[in-house]
Amino acid sequence: MQHWQSIEELQDIAADLPRFTDALTGLATRLGLDITPLTADHISLRCHQNATAERWRKGLLQCGTLLSENIINGRPICLFKLAEPIHVAHWQFSVVELPWPGEKRYPHEGWEHIEIVLPGDPATLNARAVALLSDDGLCQKGIAVKTSSPKGERERLPNPTLAVTDGTVTIKFHPWSIEDIVASEQL
Repeated sequence: MQHWQSIEELQDIAADLPRFTDALTGLATRLGLDITPLTADHISLRCHQNATAERWRKGLLQCGTLLSENIINGRPICLFKLAEPIHVAHWQFSVVELPWPGEKRYPHEGWEHIEIVLPGDPATLNARAVALLSDDGLCQKGIAVKTSSPKGERERLPNPTLAVTDGTVTIKFHPWSIEDIVASEQL
């Protein structure tokens, strides 16, 4: 299998990775979030056109396998398990989330967020995630916090999300790894 950075269909996201890494570490710093001890299990893309999503899908299939394809919040989302991981900060991501375009327009096509796993009671996820962030960080101009509970058609685990964004990149927190969620769909 090819390395993801050598695939023609993925050259734009290979070139986008340094921008994303810098923006992500900058957001973590602004939030007072020490990412070093945290486990992040996947990285996600955003695009505006179906043609871009199809091109990335074609490229990701050349360097990984399709782990899951599901309809979440009314749009297709594919998960790919890569043969070789993507390096961001100290993390190595072998799972990539590729959502098709939805109603929301993102300011940039490319890498958009990572998802951190905070194991524990889903009901306490928000409190546990906010406790990792500084009060000053959360109160800064341009920082937005959103909670949601995305759910796939066959998903059986409650999967609340707390997302913190500066409008450029996002850090999301979940109680389960994406692979646990996918496994719950098979039960």
